[in-house]
Parts: sequence; C-alpha cells; structure tokens
Amino acid sequence: QVHLVESGGGLVQAGGSLRLSCVASESTFGSYAVGWFRQAPGKEREFVAAALPWSGGNGRYADSVKGRFTISRDNAKNTVFLQMNNLKPEDTAVYLCAAGPIVGDTPRVYDYWGQGTQVTVSS
Repeated sequence: QVHLVESGGGLVQAGGSLRLSCVASESTFGSYAVGWFRQAPGKEREFVAAALPWSGGNGRYADSVKGRFTISRDNAKNTVFLQMNNLKPEDTAVYLCAAGPIVGDTPRVYDYWGQGTQVTVSS
C-alpha cells in the first residue's frame, strides 16, 4: 500500500493562489504516475492534472485549469505539488492526490488515493 497525505488547502479570495502538497510513504514514489482530482459535494470527481513517472514538467491539464495550475514533483522527497494561481470560485472542492502505474484522466487508472484537502475560493 502507498499512503498519500495532502496538505495546503485553505480559504482564499478569488484571484489568489495556493500550493497543494502530496507526500507519499513509498520511497520510490517517483516511479508512479500521479494525478490530481477534485470533487465538490454532490458532484462527480473531476480530473485536474497529471504527471508521468519521473517527470519534471510537461504535465497534463483539464481545460478548465490550463494556464492557471501547474503540477510538479520532487522525487527525492516523494512529493507531488499542485500550484494553483488565479483561483476562481468554481475551483472550490476537495482536492485529492492519486498514484498508479499509468497516467490518465479517469480515476480508475489510479490505485492509491489521499484523504483530500479542502480548497475554498470566495468571490
């Protein structure tokens, strides 16, 4: 089992920024594909961003966040980040980190999930 723990969520005003972190228990976490998803109450889980194993850049993004969010990795620290800029009220959700053997934009390709961290954006 790979345990993932997210942090960095909070309450911000529209136009503000947050950086989410996801720390893994696995010492070779860099070998996993990683993804960020978000889910608001009563709504489906939505793809946000993903990165290939060992990748330092070239993340994949949902159209709704492209140009505003950036996924990155620090493999030595078994950590993945999601930098969120120019936040909008519609970004409000619980954000979850996921890991698995292949990259994808659907939750089923990921084997491991964190508990989530709440992001709330006020207008």
